Amino acid sequence: MSIETEVVRPSEFFDTIAPGIHLIGALGNSVAVETAVGVVQVDTGGGRKLPQRMIAKLRSVTDLPVHAILYSHGHLGYNFGIPAYQAHAAERGDPAPRLIAHANLVRRYRRYVETAGLQGHLNRMQFPDGGLGNSVSADLFCFPTETFETSLTIEGGDRRIEVFHAPSETDDAIGFWIPEERILYGGSAMIQSCPNVGTPLRTIRDAVRWAETLESMMARRAELLIPEWGAPIRGAEAVADVLGVGARSLRYLRQAVVERMNAGMTDLEIIHDIEYPPEIFDHPAMKPVYGCPEYIVRDIYRAENGWWTSRNATDLHPAAPADAAAAVLSAITDRSAVLARARELRDQGQGQLALHVIDLLAEAPGDEPKIVAARELKADLLDAFAATHPSVVSRNLYRSSATRVRGS
Repeated sequence: MSIETEVVRPSEFFDTIAPGIHLIGALGNSVAVETAVGVVQVDTGGGRKLPQRMIAKLRSVTDLPVHAILYSHGHLGYNFGIPAYQAHAAERGDPAPRLIAHANLVRRYRRYVETAGLQGHLNRMQFPDGGLGNSVSADLFCFPTETFETSLTIEGGDRRIEVFHAPSETDDAIGFWIPEERILYGGSAMIQSCPNVGTPLRTIRDAVRWAETLESMMARRAELLIPEWGAPIRGAEAVADVLGVGARSLRYLRQAVVERMNAGMTDLEIIHDIEYPPEIFDHPAMKPVYGCPEYIVRDIYRAENGWWTSRNATDLHPAAPADAAAAVLSAITDRSAVLARARELRDQGQGQLALHVIDLLAEAPGDEPKIVAARELKADLLDAFAATHPSVVSRNLYRSSATRVRGS
């Protein structure tokens, strides 16, 4: 079984994985499938240069027109390159490609246009290096010309491509199936790491629905599985193993969280009480590279609960953050002791506890020297977590938070 979770840089990645089927590095795996009527392309990337590189790589292996472009899902950056493909078709005198997406993608795009400022802000926090492009505007979104609810078949002459709804990371995600060759594209449902449920800055992702998608993919008994990220997985046994462990992880966590919710536990209590069986969570395809089990627990919890997850009545109608921090600061007469205790915990390898202590000072307003020192200590702690946490999302949020703390 091939498990590869490293991100491959778009400028370096191009591979023919089966006759007439190519992976092109974009934001994850873009897929180009040659058929008698033309190329069916999954995702077109973003930015100015990447789509042109993708087109050049495609043209290095085929002169077929691009018959259709499939949107793997509606997240930002995966299909900002559609205008480049449309222009390329026009230059060649080819018909404009069909633009095919799940019907829910239209609603997502409209929501992203409405909340463009928020999306840019979230991107700057989650991707501080600007990998997705942190400026979001309405003109980036190219809406599909065709949508479907359950499934859609592209009759390619020599190849039939069955496109299907695969709700997982988003409710508009798709997969495709080439039955004669038993080739399955899993899209964002299959990322070769812990399922990306519960990302801290994003809306709820239904863990049970994602498990059902993986189970329905297993039923196809594919011989070749194309994930959204990483190398293809070959062999029916290996494909079933990877899809199955993802589904089992989500089913297990759903049951474990529900049992603890029913006992009255809060989300944080559950996170520290739950067990993660190694036969599931130590599997090579379950590495917490992007998602992680704690994120999944939180999302399952908030799917069944309101925003008051702490169950602490202080949080029901809280004071403004600056006012609350100032009030806490006013109650601390020995601020040096807070700094000393936080440093002691840090030196003992208790970085998370050190963060809880230092927040007594670090979140307070003003430029008093001990407050400034507290902020710097907090930023240093966040930098240390950013250097060691396995989840790229957590690492990036620690990094962007450290930048915020230093600049406050």
